[in-house]
Amino acid sequence: VQLQASGGGLVQAGGSLRLSCTASGRAFSSYIMGWFRQAPGKEREFVAAISWRGDPTYYTDSVKGRFTISRDNDKNTAFLQMNSLKPEDTAVYYCAANQRSYISTSSSDFGSWGQGTLVTVSS
Repeated sequence: VQLQASGGGLVQAGGSLRLSCTASGRAFSSYIMGWFRQAPGKEREFVAAISWRGDPTYYTDSVKGRFTISRDNDKNTAFLQMNSLKPEDTAVYYCAANQRSYISTSSSDFGSWGQGTLVTVSS
């Protein structure tokens, strides 16, 4: 599956952004979808994941209550709604697809990656 992420940009602290990840290819609904991010000088980290039909979902602790991952299998698209953004959320955000039979937060379990979209949160 090929992935295309979009929706990044510059936003003030406390603001919101919605990232989209559109997939091409077959059987989008067979993939667990995830979002990762990589801040300058840091390792790529897990942000959120969503199972095939939208439930359950998983989040890293730092975004719980602020970010929401969702998907629309009819439109082959996954989303990451980001609210109450903080400067420490600044990073390149990547969407990824996992074809394994279990939900994982490890980037090594995601075989397909989008190109990344930059989110910059100003203080």
